Amino acid sequence: MDKANLPHGWKVYAPLLVLLVIFVLLMPRSGKFNYDYRKGVPWMYETLVAQFDFPVLKTSEQLQAEKEQASANVIPYYRYSENIVNDAQAALKATPLGKYDTLKSEFSRIMSAIYEKGIIENVSGKETAPDEDGVIFVQREKRATEVPASEVFTPASAKQRFAQEVSGLDKKGNVDSLCRYSGIYDLLIPNLIFDRQTTDLVHEESVNYISPTSGVVNSGQLIVTKGEMITSEIEQLLDSYKAEYESSFGYSGPRILLWIGDALIALSLVVILFLSLYYTNWTIFSPGSFNKYVYLLVIFLISFLMAIFVEKADPSFLYLTPFVLIALYLRAFFKKRVVMPVYIISLLPLLVFSHNGLELFVMNLVAGVVAIYVFMFFNKGWQQFVTALCVFVSLLIVYMGFRLIDGVKGFDDFTTIFFMFLGSFLIVAGYPLVYLFEKIFMLVSSSRLVDLSDTNSKPLLELAHKAPGTFQHCLQVMNMADAAAKAIDADVPLVRAGALYHDIGKTLNPQCFIENDSTGTNYHQGLSPQESARDIIKHVPDGLALADRYKLPGEIKQFIDTHHGTTCTAYFYNKYLNAGGDPDKAEDFYYKGAKPKTPEQVIVMLCDTLEAASRTLKDYTPKSISDLVEGVVKSKMSAGQFENADITLKDLNTIKGVLKDYIQQMHHARVVYPKRNLPDYHSRHEA
Repeated sequence: MDKANLPHGWKVYAPLLVLLVIFVLLMPRSGKFNYDYRKGVPWMYETLVAQFDFPVLKTSEQLQAEKEQASANVIPYYRYSENIVNDAQAALKATPLGKYDTLKSEFSRIMSAIYEKGIIENVSGKETAPDEDGVIFVQREKRATEVPASEVFTPASAKQRFAQEVSGLDKKGNVDSLCRYSGIYDLLIPNLIFDRQTTDLVHEESVNYISPTSGVVNSGQLIVTKGEMITSEIEQLLDSYKAEYESSFGYSGPRILLWIGDALIALSLVVILFLSLYYTNWTIFSPGSFNKYVYLLVIFLISFLMAIFVEKADPSFLYLTPFVLIALYLRAFFKKRVVMPVYIISLLPLLVFSHNGLELFVMNLVAGVVAIYVFMFFNKGWQQFVTALCVFVSLLIVYMGFRLIDGVKGFDDFTTIFFMFLGSFLIVAGYPLVYLFEKIFMLVSSSRLVDLSDTNSKPLLELAHKAPGTFQHCLQVMNMADAAAKAIDADVPLVRAGALYHDIGKTLNPQCFIENDSTGTNYHQGLSPQESARDIIKHVPDGLALADRYKLPGEIKQFIDTHHGTTCTAYFYNKYLNAGGDPDKAEDFYYKGAKPKTPEQVIVMLCDTLEAASRTLKDYTPKSISDLVEGVVKSKMSAGQFENADITLKDLNTIKGVLKDYIQQMHHARVVYPKRNLPDYHSRHEA
C-alpha cells in the first residue's frame, strides 16, 4: 500500500461504517442548549427571552444551606404513655396515708393535670426541657400534636408544681413532708417518651424533600440581554433554562433533521479518527494489521459508550468514569504518536454531549497525558497505585482551576472529589483487561514484550546453553538496537524482544556458525558453497519453527523472518563465483525471508549485520567505523531491503549516527598499564 494514496478494501471501510451506524443509533435524541456562558463574562449572543415557563433551580450552595438549616431545626417526637399514668394513679391509690387518706382524691386530681400536660423524658442525660421558644410533637392515640415546649414538664418542674398545688391543702404545712415520706413525688415520672426513630425519620424526610426550585420564570420574561455581564443570579436563570430546555423542550423540529444532525456529527468523529490514523500510522490499514485496526476502533467505541451512557444515567458519575484507561489501553499496543491523537478524539463525545463537557475534556486530557508518561516508570504491581495517585492529582488540579475561574472560593464539593479519587484508582482495577484484549485481538502488549525479554525465559535459556556465542551476539544486537530505537522514538520493548529472538533458529545447529565454534573445528570443511549457504540460511525457517513451538507472538516472528530479508550469504556466494559458479543459478545463496516493513525491523537488520561485521575490523578508528556503517546501510538500500519499510532518510541518518557512536564505545581502546620496576631480592638486601 502506498502511503500517498488512501487505503482501499472492505476491511478498511466496513468497520468504520459499523462504527458510524452504532454512533448514530446511540446518540442522544434531543437538541442541545447551544450557548456557552460563565459568570463574570459578558453575554455575547442575542438577547435571550424565555420561550416557555420554567422553574428556577436552586444552586448547590442554596440547597446545602437549606439542608443545614433543616438539620439545625430538629423537632423531637414523643409518645404519650397511658400506662405510666395509670400505673402512677394505681400506686397513689395503694399508698397508705393514715389520717391524710382523704387527700388522695386531691392528689390524684393534681397528678392527672400534670400528666395531662406531660412530663418530658430526659434526653441524652439532660435535665432541662427543649428550648422554651420551640415546640415538640406529642403522639397520642395515633395522632401527633404540636405542643409548645414551655407547656410540658420536666421531672423536676413536675414535682415543683405538685408541691405548689398541695401546699394549700394543709395549713400546718405537713403535706409536703408527707408526700416526700410516702414517696408520692417519686410517682411523677416521664410519660412523654422520646421517639428517636420517628424523629430521625421525619428529620431525614424534611432534609430530603427540600424543594429544588425557588420560583418560576414565565414565558416571555427577559433572561439576559446582549453584552450584559453574567452575574450569579443570571447564571442561575441560565442554568435553570438550560436544564428545562434539554429535558423537555430540547428539540421541536422535524425528527428527520435531528437524525441527519446526529449522522453528521457521528460522521465527523469517524472521519477525524480515520484521518488521524492515516497520517500517524498508515500501516495499520494493511491486511496484516487488521486485528490492531479493529482493536483501536473497539477502544474508541468503548470511550464513546462510556460518555453517552454515563451522561444519561447521572452526569455526576462522569467524574467517576476512568477515561484515562482508554489512553493506557491504547499505549499498551501502539506508539505515542498514535495514542495521543486517538485519545484526544475519543474524548470528543465528552465535549459534545456532556454537561460540563469542556471541563471534563480538559481534565481527562491532562490526566491521560500524565498517565502515559508516568506509566512508563510505574507499571508493575503496587507501582500502578503511584500512577493512579498522579492521575488523581492531575484531575484535582484542573478541577480546582475551573472552580477558581467560576469564582468559587471554597472547595466543599467533596462528593465530586471523592468520585475523582475513586475513578483514578479504578485504573488499577481496569488495566488487567489489557491481557484479555491481548488474547481476544491476538495482540502483543508492551508488558508481554518486557516479559519476553527476560533472559531466563525457556527459549533464551536454551539458546544460551546450546549456542552461547549466538546468545552473546543477540545481547549485543539488543543493546545496539535499544540505543537506535530510543533515538528515533521507535517501540523500544518490541525492538529489544525482536533482537533477542532474531537468531533463535541457530539453537538447532549451533556449530554451523563460527561464533559458537569453541573447538576450532570447521563445520563447513568438506561442504560445497551451496551446502554451506543452505545450512546457514536454514536458521531462519528453524527460528520460525521454534517460535511456533514456544508460541511466540507474530510480532517476534516477523523479526526472525526479516532480519536478513532477501540478502545473500556473501561469503559463500563469492566463494561460489570464484570457483566458476554460474551467477544465474545462485538462488541457493539468498535468504527467502521478508523485507523489513517497520523501523524496528530495519534497526534489528542493521544492528545484526553491524555487530558481526564490526568484529572483522582491523582497527576501530572513527573513520573505519563510519565507513563500515555507511557501507552496510548503503548495501542494504541498494539491495532494496528498505523499499517496503516505513522509515525516513532522516531516521536512517539518526540511526547511523547512534550506531557509529555505539560501536566506537564498544571497541574503545584501553590504556596500557605501565609495569612497576622493582629491585630483585638480593639488590634490596644488599642496599
